[in-house]
Amino acid sequence: MINHLITQKNWQTQLSEAITSVDELLSLLKLDSLRADVYVPKHFVLRVPRGFVAKMTVGDRDDPLLKQVLPDKREQIAVTGYVADPLSEHSQNPVKGMLHKYQSRVLLTITGACAIHCRYCFRQHFDYSANMPTADAKENIINYISAHPEINEVILSGGDPLNVTNRRLFAWLDTLESIPQLTTIRLHTRLPLVIPARLDDALLDRLSQSRCRLVMVIHCNHANEIDDLTAEYLQRARAAGVTMLNQAVLLKGVNDNIDAQTELSQRLFVCGVLPYYLHVLDKVAGAAHFDNDERSSIELYWSLLAALPGYLVPKLVRELPNRPFKVPIDIYKHI
Repeated sequence: MINHLITQKNWQTQLSEAITSVDELLSLLKLDSLRADVYVPKHFVLRVPRGFVAKMTVGDRDDPLLKQVLPDKREQIAVTGYVADPLSEHSQNPVKGMLHKYQSRVLLTITGACAIHCRYCFRQHFDYSANMPTADAKENIINYISAHPEINEVILSGGDPLNVTNRRLFAWLDTLESIPQLTTIRLHTRLPLVIPARLDDALLDRLSQSRCRLVMVIHCNHANEIDDLTAEYLQRARAAGVTMLNQAVLLKGVNDNIDAQTELSQRLFVCGVLPYYLHVLDKVAGAAHFDNDERSSIELYWSLLAALPGYLVPKLVRELPNRPFKVPIDIYKHI
């Protein structure tokens, strides 16, 4: 189907060759019968790297990786309570390109681009064009952080911060490392799962030399996303001294069962990655069909606690607008 030599190309080539045609994706997977259930969105179009598609099972309409990226006609159904900005991030945007939601840390949206478009993304309606930090904005960000001594950590996000070139990323690292109060820099990224080659030697060498503690929070929802090549790159990042964590989203029909969750945690651990968060779905417009009811989510979590050692059980949380922390789900609620 898709030649394994794709994954030997450099990451920027893989990025440029991502699939953006619904028809091509269905054809590659021999799933033309699904055409009646999908659509071609004008906004937040299909985008998926070929190496990620190679991890999918040909002919399987229920493949858990496919479900995350294939535009579904159910996205077009308006559902009460599912909105464009479920976390009210626009109200927590004091400086262009920066969100300050939590006391000790700020988040920088250094790009609006991602290597993959996940259909449940809570920022799919975010106005990145109005929030890209310019040279002037970078100075404003530095001044803002300096004026708030309680801030000791910066999260690089987007979009995906690893979607930018090393040169641009390293410039941001240089800038942040020059601010004495900062002790930790965190990268929130999906790229190591969809284009593992992004964790190239130049990037890992630079991260290993930072004066700050480097934390990389990857976004992996299913163990099938981690093949042997992906595992090798994740292990390289861990060996470079980067603290590796994972956050997943609980998605109906994708990973909402005990086998999927236990296999994910165990596979991550083999790669040197610890489970961090298991997010209940953010109620973003177009993603209602991925939502799992609260009772089922809690029952699944109890099963996880029984099946795994504590260090492999992620925190079950929900992100709510205008809260200074991730809100833990009350797992005793339905007992």
